[in-house]
Amino acid sequence: MKRRAFLGIAASSVGLLWGPRRVLAGPVTTDAIGDMVQTVPKGELPQFAGPDTPDIRRLYQYAVDHGDELQYIPCTCGCARVGHKSNRACYIKSDNKDGTLTFTSHAAT
Repeated sequence: MKRRAFLGIAASSVGLLWGPRRVLAGPVTTDAIGDMVQTVPKGELPQFAGPDTPDIRRLYQYAVDHGDELQYIPCTCGCARVGHKSNRACYIKSDNKDGTLTFTSHAAT
């Protein structure tokens, strides 16, 4: 009986250590130019594109879904001076190696 209990606990522990991990959203911080930024798991949007702002939420979702196209469209708000090379950069600050996205609030403000 004790051996079975030990094996059950050991098997559960292995699942906890090597099983699928859920990546959590990072905190909302402020970058060097004063925009809010947040890193979130793939499939999620940042807090500043929340449910209380459906139009902004749709724009951020569009940027995720059509980022390959937006990277070829220049931004017209003058943000090239802060390093943005395309309209996509007004929404998505970076694609991270772990599959998460870092968003910027630049487009929402």
